[in-house]
Amino acid sequence: MTTVLSRSADHLYWMARQVERAENTARILDVSNRMALLPAAGDAPEDTEGGEWDAVLQISGGAELFHERFPKASSQAVIQFMTLDADNPSSIYSTIRAARENARAERVALTTEMWEALNSTWLELSAMTPARLASRGHRNFFDWIKERSHLFRGAVLATMLRDERYHFLRLGTFMERGDNTARILDVKYHILLPDEVEVGSALDYMQWGALLRSVSAYRNYHHAYKETITPAHVAEMLIFNIAFPRSLHACVNDVLEMLDEIGSPGGDEARRLAGELHARLHYGRIADVFEQGLHEFLSDFIVRNNAVGNEIQSAYLVAD
Repeated sequence: MTTVLSRSADHLYWMARQVERAENTARILDVSNRMALLPAAGDAPEDTEGGEWDAVLQISGGAELFHERFPKASSQAVIQFMTLDADNPSSIYSTIRAARENARAERVALTTEMWEALNSTWLELSAMTPARLASRGHRNFFDWIKERSHLFRGAVLATMLRDERYHFLRLGTFMERGDNTARILDVKYHILLPDEVEVGSALDYMQWGALLRSVSAYRNYHHAYKETITPAHVAEMLIFNIAFPRSLHACVNDVLEMLDEIGSPGGDEARRLAGELHARLHYGRIADVFEQGLHEFLSDFIVRNNAVGNEIQSAYLVAD
């Protein structure tokens, strides 16, 4: 692979990851915001609310930077920090800006529809102020970010030549999506899991419903299981159900497919690690996951997924 192609692959791979990351940040904020608005949330102590929003910061890796600037992880402060804060590299503003810069570097490799979808998103986002966001409404803003990500991804699927550039772009999408699905699921189970007295209650049911809606899985869940929402089935769907495009199994399956399409000998270790992770998901059972501990399983997935990403970076992309 030539230096020029490596640089091009790097821009496309990270452009896709950054668009997907912006969407998933919106999804994480959306599920936290929905849970905070549930009926019992108003009775929660202030430190409990802070803990829930601090979980969002832990997921994004921005907790240390946030607490250098804000005394408490309140909903208003975290949403401001994770949406329009230009000094936060994990904010939606920063990730869309970075995606657009990578797109501009690869302008000749993108179709007109791809460029216009991403550039128009950036232009509207860069003109947005906290006051405009508040006037628009947080939920509407999160939905808009998801819609813009879908528009860009639709332009990719409908207009891009199925060559190596396409494979690297899709590889970035699936790598990022798997990581974020694991993190979103971990928030509910590990940090936002209700007290024992609330398990199975109406509040618990609403929280699981909010989680499913945050990953566009609510209707899919009822098509797949045709019964009331249960934690075990939610976890099973988001981890093992290959028919659901945001599940860990589906994401790793697509990563493996893209690596096979790229097919360079230098990527053998990336394909080996991805294949090993795929086998764990293909043959895994939800009962074994709960026996191990769901948080431990998800943490292990994130570590393994990152190892695949590191091998992709080493084998194909420009070193930083």
